[in-house]
Amino acid sequence: MSGTQAKRVKLDLGILLPDAPGEADACVWRLISALNGHDGIDQVHVVPASGDHPAQLCIHYDPAVASLARVRDIAQSTGAQLTERFGHVLWDVEGLRDERRARTVTDLLSRLPGVMEADASPAGPVRIEFDRIATSEAALRQALAEMGVRHHDDAAHAEHEHDHGGPLGTNSELIFALLSGALLIAGYLASWLTDAPAWLPVALYLGAYGFGGYYTLREALDTIRLGRFEIDTLMLVAAAGAAALDKWAEGALLLFLFSIGHALEHYAMGRARRAIAALAELAPPTAELRRDGAVREVPVAELVIGDTIILRPNTRIPADGFVTQGESSVDQAPITGESVPVDKRAVEDTARAALRPEGLLAENRVYAGTINGAGALEVQVSRLAADSSLARLVRMVNEAEAQKSPTQRFTDRFERIFVPVVLAAVLMLLLAFVVLDESFGESFYRAMAVLVAASPCALAISTPSAVLSGIARAARGGVLVKGGGPLENLGKLGAIAFDKTGTLTEGKPRVTDVLPASGVDARELLMVAISVEALSDHPLAAAVLRDGRAQLGTSVTVPEATELRSITGRGLAARIGDDAVFVGKAALFAEIEGPPVTPEVQAMIAGLEHGGRTTMIVRRGERYLGAIGLMDTPRAAAAGVIQQLRKLGISRMVMMSGDNRRVAEAVAQQVGLDEAWGDLMPEDKVAAIQRFRAAQEVAMVGDGVNDAPAMAHATVGIAMGAAGSDVALETADVALMGDDLTRLPFVIGLSRSTNRVIRQNLWISLGMVAVLVPATLFGLQLGAAVVFHEGSTLLVVANALRLLAYRDPSETWLRGPGSVPLARS
Repeated sequence: MSGTQAKRVKLDLGILLPDAPGEADACVWRLISALNGHDGIDQVHVVPASGDHPAQLCIHYDPAVASLARVRDIAQSTGAQLTERFGHVLWDVEGLRDERRARTVTDLLSRLPGVMEADASPAGPVRIEFDRIATSEAALRQALAEMGVRHHDDAAHAEHEHDHGGPLGTNSELIFALLSGALLIAGYLASWLTDAPAWLPVALYLGAYGFGGYYTLREALDTIRLGRFEIDTLMLVAAAGAAALDKWAEGALLLFLFSIGHALEHYAMGRARRAIAALAELAPPTAELRRDGAVREVPVAELVIGDTIILRPNTRIPADGFVTQGESSVDQAPITGESVPVDKRAVEDTARAALRPEGLLAENRVYAGTINGAGALEVQVSRLAADSSLARLVRMVNEAEAQKSPTQRFTDRFERIFVPVVLAAVLMLLLAFVVLDESFGESFYRAMAVLVAASPCALAISTPSAVLSGIARAARGGVLVKGGGPLENLGKLGAIAFDKTGTLTEGKPRVTDVLPASGVDARELLMVAISVEALSDHPLAAAVLRDGRAQLGTSVTVPEATELRSITGRGLAARIGDDAVFVGKAALFAEIEGPPVTPEVQAMIAGLEHGGRTTMIVRRGERYLGAIGLMDTPRAAAAGVIQQLRKLGISRMVMMSGDNRRVAEAVAQQVGLDEAWGDLMPEDKVAAIQRFRAAQEVAMVGDGVNDAPAMAHATVGIAMGAAGSDVALETADVALMGDDLTRLPFVIGLSRSTNRVIRQNLWISLGMVAVLVPATLFGLQLGAAVVFHEGSTLLVVANALRLLAYRDPSETWLRGPGSVPLARS
């Protein structure tokens, strides 16, 4: 680096690497490595997403060697080269019957040339990162097809759907299992017929072997080629052993029950998947488009941002947007979980609304998949079909299914060690006749019985079935849980920290006091405040804009502010003409240049805060124009939610706010919280969360924007009102899609039920092994071991499916209104 002062530039990762799924992706590190090799570039690192800023790449460079334009060109061209070379796909597929098949497909994909990372889930999604020089999407689809896994959009899938899944179509596995059972019964009956030929029962049992072992053999061959011995291999060895002992009936019974168990396991996964797939079908395929004065019906995929669509009464809404004409109520339960329809009305200024649709009030916005009520509406489209709240919800739920929980990772590791141990133990038991007074046949029979008893079939499905059912039930209730980890952690929480603004309060403040300083007209105070706050999308700004204009009247012209700058946690800075203007807390004016707050304004602030108001001071140039007081209303459900959380066992709940301590304590007292901490900057909230985590598991509940750093440091970050918000969906572990606090006890209760089901399933699966192994050692017959073993597998699947019917207790909660102040926090 030369003696020139080093400079730095920040570029959005999403622009440089549009296909990379996140800032931790390998392509990000490839980009950093490539840039670090260029002359003039000293250091490159990632700035994680926080607040309303996406993840960025920060490049430190020497302007004497490389200009800013040159650095940008290098970064963009390198990113384009990486995007062109390395592909990332997330495909929804069919054919991953269970956890073991998904694991086998993962390993098979990982061994393909050009595949750098692969992960398959029994719920359907397959994630692959690959090098386009060595392979292609078409080659990967072909490889999946050869594994019996088909992409939903594959043209061949549509043409040959009849043979998808097996020789007899989509239900081949179940049909094969039932045919195996029928042949088993026929063989058993034939063995009792005195006039039947001796070969008939054996032939029927062989048929039962063939149908019952078809899928098991296919899976076992794949895993053996990968150098692994898993449950399918154990079952085949046991069935072969039974045949060697002339115990055809018991071997056929084993394969029948194992295959029917697999088929039902597949059904269970399919049912949970269908609960999620049903979300994708909520949006109608077409929309009534008004363009060039005419109305015509078009596919939703053809809609573009800015189009105007017509919503008839009692029809599903096809796209995200905002209301430009009409009034109605909309049932948003499919997306947000809200039980009561939400009133909708037109925006006042369509052009202004189009500039920042995410900053609009809930009463102006509509979402794809929700249901219009009795009124007709005209809506301007604000998102493409692929980017709608519904599409992103389905996509992120699919991604969440692929994320394994800590318990699932443990059981996977346990199973990979346990299966070889079982095989070794069985080999030792085969030699029992050497030291015991028994025949080889007796030792062999006992070894086969132990092999069945010790196979951890129920263990393999116990956690993934519960996690998938839990995620599906949460999504149906308007909550996105991003994987098994957050789902399990929610149930372990001992403490919750809440943001105040928009979380415990409605986030819809009103101006209650306008106090001009001596010699200042109240109209001037309002005009300056309005001109600055008009550039912000904070709820506090919206209140000043709305109520201030109402007081001034529509005929008054407000000066235009420019150069808006947000001072995090303190307020806003801008310019009106040649004057610097500041609007914010008293603490802001202790940090900036200029005269301190006058005693008169200090007295105003003290009086407003004593009355429980949120306050802002306005200064133009060197003059203090006065103070404005605002008040917010608490969420009607807040007190009931706090009570419900206490019943769920949350021992400590704290409100953290950027507002002053007196206001924060007033809010906390009204909603029933233990503690309230005020005057907190974002970094103060992070430090508080870190202190919490040192003692117990803690969640941070906020709006997903200002509280993103604190949410990132909590055990679980929970975002409110995530529908329509990219930042909230990206930063949180759990997203409450609606602006509805009652979803919080629902998802925590669901998580605790999920954890209970997982524990029950582990006890059932491991307990059955612990009981059956000694029982078979001491003489339990192979047939009985088979029945108990497969029965435990069906039991854990049925237990997991109970989560799909989890009841939300929130409908009975107490609700109480009130008024509390709002902070810009």
